[in-house]
Amino acid sequence: MSAPLVTVKDLSVGFRMDGKETIAVDKVSFDIRPGETVALVGESGSGKSVSALSIMQLLSYPQAFHPSGEILFEGKNLIGADEKTMRQIRGNKITMVFQEPLTSLNPLHTIERQVGEVLIEHKGMRGPAVKARVLDLLKRVGIPNAEERLGAYPHQLSGGQRQRVIIAMALANEPDLLIADEPTTALDVTVQAQILELLSELKREMGMALLLITHDLGVVRKMADRVNVMTKGKIVEHGLTEEVFTAPKNDYTKHLLASEPKGRSLGAPKDGPVVMEADDLKVWFPVKRGLLRRTVGYVKAVDGVSLALRQGRTLGVVGESGSGKTTLGLAMMRLLSSEGGIRFEGRNIQDLKSKELRPLRRDMQIVFQDPYGSLSPRMSVSQIVGEGLQIQQPELSAEERRARVAQALCDVGLDASMQDRYPHEFSGGQRQRIAIARAMALGPRFVMLDEPTSALDMSVQAQIVDLLRELQRKNNLAYLFISHDLKVVRALADDIIVMKDGKVMEAGSADEVFDRPKTDYTKALMAAAFDLETAPAGVVSE
Repeated sequence: MSAPLVTVKDLSVGFRMDGKETIAVDKVSFDIRPGETVALVGESGSGKSVSALSIMQLLSYPQAFHPSGEILFEGKNLIGADEKTMRQIRGNKITMVFQEPLTSLNPLHTIERQVGEVLIEHKGMRGPAVKARVLDLLKRVGIPNAEERLGAYPHQLSGGQRQRVIIAMALANEPDLLIADEPTTALDVTVQAQILELLSELKREMGMALLLITHDLGVVRKMADRVNVMTKGKIVEHGLTEEVFTAPKNDYTKHLLASEPKGRSLGAPKDGPVVMEADDLKVWFPVKRGLLRRTVGYVKAVDGVSLALRQGRTLGVVGESGSGKTTLGLAMMRLLSSEGGIRFEGRNIQDLKSKELRPLRRDMQIVFQDPYGSLSPRMSVSQIVGEGLQIQQPELSAEERRARVAQALCDVGLDASMQDRYPHEFSGGQRQRIAIARAMALGPRFVMLDEPTSALDMSVQAQIVDLLRELQRKNNLAYLFISHDLKVVRALADDIIVMKDGKVMEAGSADEVFDRPKTDYTKALMAAAFDLETAPAGVVSE
């Protein structure tokens, strides 16, 4: 067995804030050998990313400090290393791919400039040699029409393409170690499978080591040679990946492995009353060009979609980013202009003015994807959950409204005494429960759920799915559940529509679509979600 490339020994990481010291990582030890993939697994706040950033010495020093430990790379202790030493290591020997590709790239610089900057800074390359190398890297990571993309800006690329650009930057100097921090969490299942296959292929070609940081156990099982399970700043279990997955010893590891969303929909009657329906719904955005900004075409975000959603049932809307899922939901809620029929409980709401729609808003609610961004940091939980009550039921006294907020919090599994706290005092899962309480406080009959679990850890996802199922049973709610996570959709949905490029590619009961998909596109989605295999060539494009 080869000597370790990196040895992390008794690493502790603390943070100083407001005169207090908090320990985020507590005496963690692991090593990474050349050519192998080691995974750090755990939920948010477990210390995974802090441990990885310590290797790169990218924490905010001196607020961050190391009470104990050392990080050895090529015999040198990186803790406390001067900036000159770290500059020689970062980008050359050790590189990092971050979770969110859009925020990792500079929106003001072209792809050629951003990838080329790595070569100029670390290799001293100049002139045409830089462009040639950038082009080679883009082709190597599978960017289509790479030469045409040199002058593109990040917003002009898809999420998967942006992540490929980040990987190209990380591999520009052929590092010995690549640290991948949740590299696929923000991506669709098909693109996720492609990125994982790309990382595996590049790792084999270059013989580099990979430190994979994730909470997605499916990714770990496919990619890692060895795994370290972290919680509350400590490694509680480690070993060969297959051994940890098949015979876990620690209770926390068993909890993680059992945390995937389970169960099925409640199976409400198929002939129940129709709550929400759309008929040949279209949302077209004009493309304007020229000095006079004439319309030269349309982006057909939703192109002739019809559906009916019945009481007590969940309609899952699945597809990749850009397929039109969220646009469809927003149009049905009358939050986007559209053409076609929209009816709520038999009433045509397509032509209603804003003032006429307002009384119906209490019956149609939304839970958004990001529990961090959808809650105002300046409002207390009581104000957030009670805002709708204040607008829709102004006759309620302050005491009555507070009691309703307390009940809504209890319904989603939170303590009523928490209502005077602010969002930053809660975990991601608790914030999403607050967002659900805000929607449920008004007693709606229809709820649009837009990726409500994608920003959450696996175990928290399972809890939120169970909560949504229980609220649906209790209140006989109709859900429009929008997601690219097919495992979560399967646990909730009665019926499915599969969207691509604004159109419905396939529709049917959940069992039919999941077990007997008819179109190649749906088969590719299923393969990527449940087998983590690369989608068939030509079926799914970015």
